[in-house]
Amino acid sequence: MSIRSLRWLGIAALIIGYALLSHYTSASPQHGNLGALVSIAPLLLIVLALAWRAILGSAMRRSLRISLLCLFTLGCVALCLSWPLLVQHFGVVYWIQHAGMQLILFMTFARTLLKGQKPLCTRFAQAVHSPHAPLTPLAPQHEKYTRQVTIAWALFFAAMTLISTLLFFLTTLSTWSLFANFLTLPLVALMFIAEYGVRTQVLPDAQHGHILDAVRAYWKPSAPPQVDRR
Repeated sequence: MSIRSLRWLGIAALIIGYALLSHYTSASPQHGNLGALVSIAPLLLIVLALAWRAILGSAMRRSLRISLLCLFTLGCVALCLSWPLLVQHFGVVYWIQHAGMQLILFMTFARTLLKGQKPLCTRFAQAVHSPHAPLTPLAPQHEKYTRQVTIAWALFFAAMTLISTLLFFLTTLSTWSLFANFLTLPLVALMFIAEYGVRTQVLPDAQHGHILDAVRAYWKPSAPPQVDRR
């Protein structure tokens, strides 16, 4: 098995393990300490990674490194002082993480639909169809379709944000957890499948790449133009 496959298996195991632990603590509120720890685990990993980078960053100024370490220390003290409150309300942290991520994704797609902006899915499609000239316009029908897909994704994430919020405040934490931890990714996958099916019908002659290929092509820096030095 290749290193890349092992890496993806590790990522999948972490996602599944975190979902199971989150649901276990949501369904068993008596495990408050474990629930509080699991709820802040993603944030802790990010902070620890930044702190480690600050300690080892040779290019970082000494004053800035000291400031970051001081902020990290203050954050640890604040976490210790607020731990009893966090144990009682760790479910709120779960909700903020889930609904907040859906809201960020909604805003990411929706803001590109404003006047003067290029829809995000249009940018992805241009990156796939013209990797060396990502500003090349699409065919009118293709451009119209990618704008509609961007609207669909924005509405999807808006609905996910609303459903997450309603379930959290109107049902039990365990019920909300079933949706957040076990239905979110399948619903996203179903959205991808549905969009692909519609695309093959609406644009039968278009290049039907994978969504990850589109994202990689979009973020990959374009090659500099060749200059004839003769």
